[in-house]
Amino acid sequence: MAGDGLPSLGRVKLTDLIPSEGLASDSYKLSVSTLSQSFVQYSAAIIQFPASDGALLRSGLDSARLYFQQRAAYPSADLIHSNDSREWCKTSGYYADPQLWQETFDYRPGLTPTEPSNGMEFPPGGLPDIFGLLGKAARDILDAISYYLNLRSSPFTEILDNVPLRSREISSSVLSVCCHARPSFQGAQHQNLTAQDDGQLIMFPDHEHQVDKSLISVLKSDKAGLHIRDFHGRWILVDGDLGPQEAVVYPGLALYQATAGYVNPALHRTEINNMPGNMYGRCSLAFKLMPKSMTSLSCSEMRAAGHGVEAQFQLPIPVDDFMQRSHPTDQLFNRNTFQSFNFSTAQDAGPWINEMLVQDL
Repeated sequence: MAGDGLPSLGRVKLTDLIPSEGLASDSYKLSVSTLSQSFVQYSAAIIQFPASDGALLRSGLDSARLYFQQRAAYPSADLIHSNDSREWCKTSGYYADPQLWQETFDYRPGLTPTEPSNGMEFPPGGLPDIFGLLGKAARDILDAISYYLNLRSSPFTEILDNVPLRSREISSSVLSVCCHARPSFQGAQHQNLTAQDDGQLIMFPDHEHQVDKSLISVLKSDKAGLHIRDFHGRWILVDGDLGPQEAVVYPGLALYQATAGYVNPALHRTEINNMPGNMYGRCSLAFKLMPKSMTSLSCSEMRAAGHGVEAQFQLPIPVDDFMQRSHPTDQLFNRNTFQSFNFSTAQDAGPWINEMLVQDL
């Protein structure tokens, strides 16, 4: 596998992942292959946006830094994140997680955030445009994975939000504007930080790693710090050399469930470095493509495409139940061997249905 795999995280131009009518082009097939191989090896890939979109992302990060800088040093009790899984599709506006030294502003179309005083909250700038940009990218990436698995076109449409949303609908997907380790934010629990020999502070150990419950997550940060575990069990820094037009994309638990375990969810953690000299902390834009709450995650599309579906994936799971259920990572990642993956080229005649990390749970 080492000879056939990618030497580093795969990079794919978003424009090459946009499907078109008729036969798939060589550039589309090669991009799908690179994306899928990167997901297999690293549980992540890098997406390159057009220059104009890169400018929008950079302006969004600039606005995020200013927004969090003007926030109070001590968040009120109403703004402390309770991590209530029952509220997974209702979060909106500002909240803080002192244990993670993280502040978040959730933008969710259909919900208008308010301050605890019932006043209107002024969000970071450009969020509707960024939501639309990253949402479209996440759907194109999801369709590319569907092509790789030889599923029919847009097989997940029934569990995704309408585009555009209909009257009074609330988005299941969310754009989270985050800030880690803002120096002026005094709500942090410093006992959760550990020091290295070089004096850098790293955020672990109480919340050492996380798994998104999304289908696809797309993240753009202004500083390096996102680590994702690869198929060897090593922690890889995935945003260390992002260009101005690039973002990290990785799969979540909902996609793992909907593909019967063929697509691994990314196990990730965030590192905070050089905080004393950092005026703003680490800001990021994280879009999570989520399934609708009133639908179910089913592997019927995988069976229709001829894939084997193991017993734990046979029955459909209501999305609300799935989101409120705990998913121990030791059950997801406690495996010693992986099936080999043969890297395919653009000269192949069609989708490449090699086994993608079939789990032995």
